[in-house]
Amino acid sequence: MRTKLSQFDYTLPQKLIAKYPSKERDESRLMVVHRDTGKIEHKIFKDLLDYFDDGDCMIFNNTKVFPARLFGRKEKTGAKIEVFLLRELNKDARLWDVLVDPARKIRVGNKLYFPDEEGNEVLVAEVVDNTTSRGRTIRFFYDGEDAEFKAELKRLGNTPLPKYIQREPEDIDRERYQTIYAKEVGAVAAPTAGLHFSRELMKRLEIKGVNFAEVTLHVGLGTFRGIDVEDLSKHKMDAEYFKIPTNAVDIVNMAKEADRRVCAVGTTSMRTIESGVSATGYLKEAEGWTNKFIYPPYDFSIANSMVTNFHLPKSSLLIMICAFGGQDLILDAYNVAIKEKYRFFSYGDAMLIL
Repeated sequence: MRTKLSQFDYTLPQKLIAKYPSKERDESRLMVVHRDTGKIEHKIFKDLLDYFDDGDCMIFNNTKVFPARLFGRKEKTGAKIEVFLLRELNKDARLWDVLVDPARKIRVGNKLYFPDEEGNEVLVAEVVDNTTSRGRTIRFFYDGEDAEFKAELKRLGNTPLPKYIQREPEDIDRERYQTIYAKEVGAVAAPTAGLHFSRELMKRLEIKGVNFAEVTLHVGLGTFRGIDVEDLSKHKMDAEYFKIPTNAVDIVNMAKEADRRVCAVGTTSMRTIESGVSATGYLKEAEGWTNKFIYPPYDFSIANSMVTNFHLPKSSLLIMICAFGGQDLILDAYNVAIKEKYRFFSYGDAMLIL
């Protein structure tokens, strides 16, 4: 029997979409879902501490969000253009894959101008290719060093909040739309399950003997692009860069060998480790591009627990969670979350699946 997209739909009241983060990172709500019994508990995120012990392992995605949203204007007409940087294709040529809005106004050869807050046009780019209906490849013109160019992008860029938050980025977002352990620059969206971890909670977990393994997956459009096929076996994910270093492999496999709790923090961490499974079912060192799409039925090899947020209907993220937690149980838990007025999506509350 084929797994169908329509099986992963639900109706969410708009008022439950979180527009701002909780006051403190670790004080969002936490729903704890027990796969063995079907029990659902209602906690605060810092209560996560009660579910982990000495020798357990948590896997974090240490990707760092860069301010990927630029606002500029088109040459001659002066039409306002929003450019969303997806990934750098060629550092020397300053070529980037981007999304452009409104896409219909942009053609190959058009020049785009990006001003700073004073109105000085600091960066100029030229459209060199139309790759998809919305996507483009653009080349930036800049004479300085790469570090100076990246600094300008950072200065001109805005925090790439998802559209469903329906507000402009504010000062709070520069800090809060980033995990406290973010290191490797390259994501256009935050790995949101990790946003709930505070320095104090991390320290308390460490004192308790929980080991931390860091992997990298640069969250790109693949994670968020909508699915437009009913038969999930026909969906193709956009590839995203990932890396699993040796020290992470050692930490994870030690916990797995000891039959300890191995917790993937977020869907991106889960996709990363499932993209690096050895023939014997253990984690292996790996680096490259993954377009892995996890949907039911699926046998997970590495993690036996996970932390995640509440995701959009019919999204690849919700589908993965259903594969891990059990479709009926997770969709029931979502109905409970709506009834109990949990906050949804990137700045929303969290779920721990055991």
